[in-house]
Amino acid sequence: MNQMILFLVLTALVSYCLGGINGAIITSVNYFKKDVRNFGSGNAGLTNFSRTFGEEHVLLVLFVDVVKTIIAVWFGGWLMGRLGLADIGKLFAGFCTILGHIYPPYYSFRGGKGSLCSCALAFMVDWRLGLIGIIIFLVVVIFTKYVSLGSIIAVLSLPVVLWSLGFTGLEGLLGLFCATVVIFAHRENIKRLLNGTESKLSIGSKGRNK
Repeated sequence: MNQMILFLVLTALVSYCLGGINGAIITSVNYFKKDVRNFGSGNAGLTNFSRTFGEEHVLLVLFVDVVKTIIAVWFGGWLMGRLGLADIGKLFAGFCTILGHIYPPYYSFRGGKGSLCSCALAFMVDWRLGLIGIIIFLVVVIFTKYVSLGSIIAVLSLPVVLWSLGFTGLEGLLGLFCATVVIFAHRENIKRLLNGTESKLSIGSKGRNK
């Protein structure tokens, strides 16, 4: 039990600290000398970055946020796997990474919304989980043009698909925790969706603040 607690604490610390590394902030500050959080929705995420600065450096933002999640989830799975709890370790690490992404300790606890981290986590846990999430996201975005709505519905599917694929109740509960924090981070988007003022997807944006 003491070893399990130690492993969980180590997983939480490593994953949270990795999660706090934000691709949108790093890229906007280093390439454009501007903080993405000062523009658009004020969110340090991929969508606001592309709307603000265009698509030229989107892959770098994507790379940073996906790789940090992969490393954290791998670490959690490896460490907890020593106790036969690899999937729990992965999901717990993913949850802590998402928390770090949303509330980064290096950037005054103002980060992104965790959608990209959730996607990377899903693929790390089970490729079917990730694929289903991507399909749901794309279908919603294609028909509605709302990236935020696609992200919300896709992450909502996380615990449901986990349980349907035969994962344990605890693993599904961890998936539910992940979905809850991501949806909470989207609370302003939800208000705008209900009010009909949410921004729709615009393909080929060159950025307004380059």
